[in-house]
Amino acid sequence: MKRSLLAILSIISVHCIAQQKDYAIKEINFTRVKLTDKFWLPRIETNRTITIPASFQRCENTGRVRNFLMAAEKKGKFCTRYPFDDTDIYKTIEGASFSLATYPDKKMDAYIDSLIILIKNAQEPDGYLYTARTIDPLNVGSWVGKDRWEKERELSHELYNAGHLYEAAAAHYQATGKRSLLDIALRNADLVCSVFGPGKRIVAPGHEVIEMGLVKLFRITGKQEYLNTARFFIYARGLYKGYDAKSKDVWKNGAYWQDDKRVVEQDEAVGHAVRAGYLYAAVADIAALTDDDSLRKAIDKIWQNVVTKKIYVQGGIGAIGDGERFGANYELPNSTAYNETCAAIANVYWNYRMFLLHGDSKYIDVLERSLYNGLLSGVGLDGKSFFYTNAMEVKDHFSHKDLERERAGWFECSCCPTNICRFIPAVPGYAYAQKENELFVNLFISSTASLLMHQQPIEIIQENNYPWDGALSLSIKTKKPNTFNLCIRIPGWAVNTVVPSDLYRFENNAVSNPGIKINSIPVAYEIKNGYAVISHTWKNNDKVTVEFPMEVKRVVCIDSVKDNQGKVALQRGPIIYCAEWADNKGKAGNIILPRDSKFITEYRPDLLNGIMTIKTEVPVVTISENENISTSKRTMTAIPYYSWANRGVGEMTIWFPYRVQDIEIFSGKIK
Repeated sequence: MKRSLLAILSIISVHCIAQQKDYAIKEINFTRVKLTDKFWLPRIETNRTITIPASFQRCENTGRVRNFLMAAEKKGKFCTRYPFDDTDIYKTIEGASFSLATYPDKKMDAYIDSLIILIKNAQEPDGYLYTARTIDPLNVGSWVGKDRWEKERELSHELYNAGHLYEAAAAHYQATGKRSLLDIALRNADLVCSVFGPGKRIVAPGHEVIEMGLVKLFRITGKQEYLNTARFFIYARGLYKGYDAKSKDVWKNGAYWQDDKRVVEQDEAVGHAVRAGYLYAAVADIAALTDDDSLRKAIDKIWQNVVTKKIYVQGGIGAIGDGERFGANYELPNSTAYNETCAAIANVYWNYRMFLLHGDSKYIDVLERSLYNGLLSGVGLDGKSFFYTNAMEVKDHFSHKDLERERAGWFECSCCPTNICRFIPAVPGYAYAQKENELFVNLFISSTASLLMHQQPIEIIQENNYPWDGALSLSIKTKKPNTFNLCIRIPGWAVNTVVPSDLYRFENNAVSNPGIKINSIPVAYEIKNGYAVISHTWKNNDKVTVEFPMEVKRVVCIDSVKDNQGKVALQRGPIIYCAEWADNKGKAGNIILPRDSKFITEYRPDLLNGIMTIKTEVPVVTISENENISTSKRTMTAIPYYSWANRGVGEMTIWFPYRVQDIEIFSGKIK
């Protein structure tokens, strides 16, 4: 017997203790959003049937599971390299739990239960859980101190492991109703809270994520101590006196761990980009839950620094490979761009929380840019090959051997593949949100979302072919008329804004708001915080249509970014394009893209699982056998950036010079 939406939400609310302070805007859980689209639904299915099982198998094959077995027996030798390898199992369980929430699978459910038994057996009596120490406390390796948490500030990742345990436990409990993993997490969290805090041990976790995990446990249990400890970890930053404050070395001055200043004094994104993104997401959580205006102001300043000076055009962050970190302002090199996949995921977590905090569409604009480009490029179309880093260009096979140019099935440090596992199933949860009388439509994905407005069940049904087509249709299903504001995000790219700053801009600056109709009749609307706000009394089957322009746009960059001077990138809708060797006679670095280029788009269902291509006639630089340099006309084909490197290794570029500026010769090849 099917339960009503109102009954289901009432049951869920029993497990979620209501708080007086929180985000004013509430997410609509991904389990309430059923996808029907041809873009994200196949990817979620691939993640369910290929990525997650492959990840579990690789955890088995690489010894990550064996580490828990040995910890339970308290004998053996930790058999993987990094003490944070425990988290690969936790993150895969989290992703599998999200998948189970919408796609029940008895075999997967039973396998997760078997892993949870191993995890429980590996946990020490007081709740401590960290296989790298428990296996053999006297031989813990250079990353781990002789005593618990001795090297937490720098290398041990003990609290990082705990944070991912909490996130997995929350997902598993909410998906299955089982407390098996949750009880393990709560025992560990109780231990952490007993050790760290005012008058106890003071440390800023070296790799953030426990803060977000504690918040999730707080939301499930209502236990104030979890929220207090999460807040404590944030306020512990900048208190350590052992750093060399005058040093410019980010490892010596604490900036690498975002520990050089108190969070409320920080105004620039610094250090390891994944750690930073997790911290900033947690700061938003704590600012909302404790109504902390000083944290809110700090996170606003840091966000502004990123979007004005430190984000790549495809939404990637963390430019510098040496430390997987943010560079200086405007330090966005192309040939050595790092752009870790985990950092793109952290960027989505952070920006979604910024939207929940402020209700402005600019945060979803940044989220969407990262989601469709810099994040999605991190997983191959086969669902089992990955990029740890996401390059901006590959000039030739002689150059930059230190960076990845070929997708791999696994890495010795495999944080990115397992992060993909847990992220992809939850994508539907970013599509909609709700605030009292307002329903926000943030992402354009064909789907049916079920929710309550004024305590009455309604459904909103999206039908579109996004991101290839800008025509949107939204239908409302309701048993009786319901008055509320429908807030449809007007994407920045649709009104000629690349990112919410002057870092990038479209060459064509014409701006016009799209037309919106209700039941084929044009309707007036107000633009508020980037949303078209439609106030209406909605009746059953009312239909809203929107048409976003989908022309090819040329993106240019502020001159402060030296690598992009005299160059242009291509964007269509939310998608950034690149030229890859496979479509351009084996080369991409010799293409010139004049400002008067005319573009033709063509949907290719047979190419790269179905993509929209861009073609244009361009001059390309060629070198004859006797090394004479000339240009000749050729058809250039550009593909979505996320789809590159699925056909082998070769040249790729996002940024094209619009005239010949200089040429490097290396072994007879253009470099």
